[in-house]
Amino acid sequence: MLSQTIDAKFAIRAETDRIGDLQRTRALLKADLAQASPRRTRGPTGRPLPRALMGQETPGDPILVLVRNGWSNPDAAPRPSLQRVEYRVVEGRLERRVSPYLDGARAGPPQVLYRGVKDATVTFIQNGSEAPAFISTSDRPLPDAVRIVMTLDGFGRLDQLFLVAAA
Repeated sequence: MLSQTIDAKFAIRAETDRIGDLQRTRALLKADLAQASPRRTRGPTGRPLPRALMGQETPGDPILVLVRNGWSNPDAAPRPSLQRVEYRVVEGRLERRVSPYLDGARAGPPQVLYRGVKDATVTFIQNGSEAPAFISTSDRPLPDAVRIVMTLDGFGRLDQLFLVAAA
C-alpha cells in the first residue's frame, strides 16, 4: 500500500512537471509573438532574410523565426531592445535560441523548452486565411495570428493560436 502511494506521488509529480513545462513554453511563445517586430534581419551569411516572421521552409530550418521588442537591458549595454528569436525541434526537443545581435549573428545556445515533441508545424493567419508562409506588405507587416500545432508524447495533438503584435 505504501509503495503504491509513493509510486502515485512520483507519477503525479512527473505529470505536474510536464504540464508546467508546457505552460512555460506557451507563455514564452505568447510573449515573443505579442512583442513581434516587423524588422527584417540578416542571417549568419549576411544575406537578408525574406520576411520578419518566418516558418520552416526546408527540413532542418527553425519552425519559427521572429524579431521581438522588449529585450530588457538593465546594464545599459550597447545593444538594441530588439532580439532575434528562433524556435526549433531537435531530436524531440522544442528549443528556443536567441541571437546576441540582430544581423549576421548565429543563434546562441539552446534553451530546451519541452521534451517529447514528435512534430510541430507553424501557419500564419491573415484576414481569416491560413497559410504556411506570410508575405508582408507595407500596410500589413505582420500576420494577425500564428497557429502552432505540435504532437507531444503523452498529450497527443496540441493546437495553439497566438495573436501577433498590433494584430
